[in-house]
Amino acid sequence: MSGRPADGHRPVLLGVRHHGPGSARAVRAALERCAPAAVLIEGPSEADALVPLAARDGMRPPVALLAHVEDDPGRAAFWPLAEFSPEWVALRWALEHDVPVRFIDLPAAHSLAMTQDDGTPGEETPGEGTPGEGTPGEDTPDGAAPGPADVRVDPIRALAETAGYDDPERWWEDVIEHRGAGGTTTGGAHTETDPLAPFTALAEAMAALREAYGDGGHHHDPLREAHMRLRLRAARKEFGDDVAVVCGAWHVPALAHRTTVAADRQLLKGLPKAKVAMTWVPWTHQRLSRHSGYGAGIASPGWYGHLFSAPDRPVERWLTKVAGVLREEDYAVSSAHVIEAVRLAEGLATVRGRPLAGLTELDDAIRAVMGDGTDAPSSLIHDRLVVGEVLGQVPDDAPAVPLQRDLTRSQRTLRLKPEALERERELDLRKDTDAARSRLLHRLRLLGIPWGEPAHSRGSTGTFRETWRLRWEPELAVRVAEAGIWGTTVHAAATAKATTEAIGATSLAEVTALAEHCLLAELPDALPVVMRALADRAALDTDVGHLAQALPALVRSVRYGDVRGTDATALRDVATGLAERVFVGLPPACLGLDADGAADLRGHLDATHRAVALLAQEENPPQPPAGPHTAHRTGPPARPADLRTRWATVLRSLSERDTVPGLLRGRATRLLLDEGALADGGAERLMGLALSPGTAPTDAAGWIEGFLGGGDSGDGGMLLVHDARLLALLDGWLTGVPDTAFTDVLPLLRRTFAAYEAGVRRTLGELVRRGPTTTAADPAHPADTDAPGFGPGLDRDRAAAVLPTLRLLLGLGQHGFDDLTEVAS
Repeated sequence: MSGRPADGHRPVLLGVRHHGPGSARAVRAALERCAPAAVLIEGPSEADALVPLAARDGMRPPVALLAHVEDDPGRAAFWPLAEFSPEWVALRWALEHDVPVRFIDLPAAHSLAMTQDDGTPGEETPGEGTPGEGTPGEDTPDGAAPGPADVRVDPIRALAETAGYDDPERWWEDVIEHRGAGGTTTGGAHTETDPLAPFTALAEAMAALREAYGDGGHHHDPLREAHMRLRLRAARKEFGDDVAVVCGAWHVPALAHRTTVAADRQLLKGLPKAKVAMTWVPWTHQRLSRHSGYGAGIASPGWYGHLFSAPDRPVERWLTKVAGVLREEDYAVSSAHVIEAVRLAEGLATVRGRPLAGLTELDDAIRAVMGDGTDAPSSLIHDRLVVGEVLGQVPDDAPAVPLQRDLTRSQRTLRLKPEALERERELDLRKDTDAARSRLLHRLRLLGIPWGEPAHSRGSTGTFRETWRLRWEPELAVRVAEAGIWGTTVHAAATAKATTEAIGATSLAEVTALAEHCLLAELPDALPVVMRALADRAALDTDVGHLAQALPALVRSVRYGDVRGTDATALRDVATGLAERVFVGLPPACLGLDADGAADLRGHLDATHRAVALLAQEENPPQPPAGPHTAHRTGPPARPADLRTRWATVLRSLSERDTVPGLLRGRATRLLLDEGALADGGAERLMGLALSPGTAPTDAAGWIEGFLGGGDSGDGGMLLVHDARLLALLDGWLTGVPDTAFTDVLPLLRRTFAAYEAGVRRTLGELVRRGPTTTAADPAHPADTDAPGFGPGLDRDRAAAVLPTLRLLLGLGQHGFDDLTEVAS
């Protein structure tokens, strides 16, 4: 039974709902009243050895017990505990009073084995679950897959409907969470004096539900409850009847039910078993919240933590916190706003018949008083306070795999503290500490531990800078345990995994991506194996699309290797040879393509162009040292300058070949124009040919899309603004498109021009409205330029003023400055 009978010779069964501050306060009051000789807690039995760690100064909730199968760390389960969890309160009370603690639930060795054997999750996690989520009787271990689609009884919903509530969460808050310890409401009104009375009432309600619904659809409950009864009998033999049990209220009737030892042992006979390891890991409020996926989660862990920790006046204290957060975000919130919001929230609670203003009333008050009727502050308050940004902490000597210990040491050495809140870190690779941080993060990504994700830098595009988004999730502890099979340190594990993946790679793109990762992570021991695999794959692959897809990553690897001081000579040779093969195979591959094939190959065309430009930055590559990589080179590599010239030849052949789709011809022409590889009037000539009456309108529209749209620079519209001849050609072609073909070319043109900025489109419209201007081939008779922003000629004084800045931007020497001066003059 839930309360101690008159004779005082029966265990005290304290049925709770997990992660509930009301239950936690009631448990603490009941333990103070009963002072048991031992405390039994619903949780995996293997956790008994970890109990002393909960008393350490380095232990700070939220935390979780993590169990995983030793030879398959991916099979794991968590048992989260927050500051306001009844189990945590009971555990801390027992440690503070030197009272023995025992965990009595089914061992994780059985529950994780059952997860594998029958395909259903072992329901070893305590709790009543979250109303409305289909798992109310028990909590499924976090990270386990959903069980069979059978109907499960939600006891909280059933009790709420009996009380006339349509929202089970609201009923639970009104009856339990908004009540203080010792039977008083959180506001302070005294209603009851017996701390065991709530447990007695809840046990009677659960007994009625169990009588009506049995196990409620939770088929592992009989096994778990049989093990709990056996552990309870063992504790009574060891400590006597003066013990207290803290468990889910759903289990209280089963623990109070009299059965024989033989019957319980028979139920547990023949259960599968696995060898498991268990430890404490940090947890977060985000993972406690319902939307983060924990079956017994709560929607508002930050609010529940506030209810548990606030000594009095929880509404006033909460709204004060809200005001502080809003002020940090530059909202104009004063103490008068707080006073008015408190009055409104309490008034709403009274009208709605609630004993205390809940989150609904508080959110309405914040929106009306502090947000001026808008929802803008609500999402901020939800993330920062209602859910919270708390990350727990565990002692350094908690059991952990060697890889986790090495990662912890690296985090401390590099001052990279795991945090629950996502943060951006800018790294300057020229600094030793930032370079080491970058290596660590890249090695973790290679190991499948995405603590950090690369992001675009807002301040600089240089290769010596990196931007990372860092956020530590509790599941990463499982990823670290899984990666432990590769080695005992992050460096060794990343090297072993990269080597294994290189040997087993099946495509060229996989190997080139792996080579890039090895350079970024600085894994010199793995790079020779990756290079051999790369050379072999590149020699066997004849698909131009595959080669062009692999080339950019390979060139980036060469570039990053130079930035990080890594010898990437062998990698540069492979990249140069790969580019040569793309040059040879690209023109034939562009023939006979449909629209989709042309669009795909256009992406490869752009990527190859960027890759060649990067290779051309190394005018004098260093000679490679003798080593295992040199055996794969069949001849001296071409110089990057020669590569650029040959690439221009390939683009020129594509731009002038009629059998190549218009999209690719237009793109090749644009790339030649941007490189300055077209003679004066060359772009106009090719555009005139592409838009001639003999060309199909759809093919001509594709040429326009390739020439004017979709580039990385997005400046096709500005090209038309500044080149009246190209605009006149386009205007003349468009006005001559037959009516029957206009509907076919319109979508292509809209797609091209819709990518331009509004100002560019407006300027083009104004130029077309004004009509074409006369052009003059004779420099002595400049064209009439009446369009806005254009003058009658070149202002040489204004042009010369920008030359010093232009020289700095382009990194030109004095001779380059002189060349620019000649151009300006």
